[in-house]
Amino acid sequence: MTKKLSILATIYSLFIFSENYEVHAQDKLQVDVGGALRFNYNLSSWKEGQKERGGDFGYDMFRINFNSSYKGIYLDAEYRLYSEAFGGGFLKQGWVGYHFNEKDEIQVGLNQVPFGLQQYNSHNWFFNLTYYFGLEDDHDMGVKFLHVDDTFEYDLAFYKNSEELQFGGDTESSPNRYSYDVVGRNKEVNQFNGKLIYKFGDSIKNRIGFSVQYGGLYNLDTKKTGSHNGLALHYEMDYRNWNVKLQGMIINHDPENLPEESNEILKMGAYGVPYEVASDFSVYTAAVSKSIPVKLGPISNLEFYNDFGFMDKKVERFEDSFMNVTGVLVSAGNVYTYIDYAAGYNHSWLGGNFVDDFSTGNPEAKWEARFNINIGYYF
Repeated sequence: MTKKLSILATIYSLFIFSENYEVHAQDKLQVDVGGALRFNYNLSSWKEGQKERGGDFGYDMFRINFNSSYKGIYLDAEYRLYSEAFGGGFLKQGWVGYHFNEKDEIQVGLNQVPFGLQQYNSHNWFFNLTYYFGLEDDHDMGVKFLHVDDTFEYDLAFYKNSEELQFGGDTESSPNRYSYDVVGRNKEVNQFNGKLIYKFGDSIKNRIGFSVQYGGLYNLDTKKTGSHNGLALHYEMDYRNWNVKLQGMIINHDPENLPEESNEILKMGAYGVPYEVASDFSVYTAAVSKSIPVKLGPISNLEFYNDFGFMDKKVERFEDSFMNVTGVLVSAGNVYTYIDYAAGYNHSWLGGNFVDDFSTGNPEAKWEARFNINIGYYF
């Protein structure tokens, strides 16, 4: 998807493996630069003024990507610039890596947390419901070991904390970030992750996996450390031009709040604004897509999809949350356009009141929808 610009005309291959897989690194610095510029149109069922003027079209995001390698050590970084209303500029990911051999590597820095389906648990521009709880395309600060062979993949990771931007002794975590993390009076600390994937099949490619995570929640008021944990079972199938993703997660948070504060709700934040999320829940998702190669002027492929998510909150008086996105990805050279019809029930970004849709919810809520077109030039 990304066309990279090489700064040096003469480069050696990043890694050349001998028979015993010993790494021979290039002896000249290689730096590749890429990025994207995106615009967005949306028409929302719950915004009367927007409906009267036929929706809004504006700037979405500009990003810049850097990949560098030298003597076997490499860099992967991505910086994004959103509008001020969505948190402004922040680092999506940024880590330094090293390949021990052709199967094993290590990444240190702000890297993707190995939990659940990756890279994405969805096909659309909105992601799936898992993203809004920090369970899809999440990135934290730590070290990760990865192993990939023909049959198995496994990841082991330790994360000291989520993105830390303030470094104060009693400073709350900033919500100005790409992926959702716990914010407010609790901070994510000392998290361990493990993931195992078994791959099988020839004409039908299957990936079945299991993920686990456990970490602390340090409370700024009580000075005590609670805990959080998660289990996930996930499956992905590729057959011809079809892709299917199925996933189930059990998530629990046990913060050490002040006595007068409820442990049933915590705050999570991203894009500059926090909201409430139920402490304990299960989330189930199903996503399917079909790609169709075409020749329509510059258009070369159409990928049709439907992604569904259900959040089952453990507290009975809380109202559950749902999300469904139907759409198509149109590929035309370096331009990728997502055309989505996204519907949500008790969903903060789809017609809710934003504050407590993912926590207590509203039993009087109704399904709301947003027609959205995202146009991006990727280079």
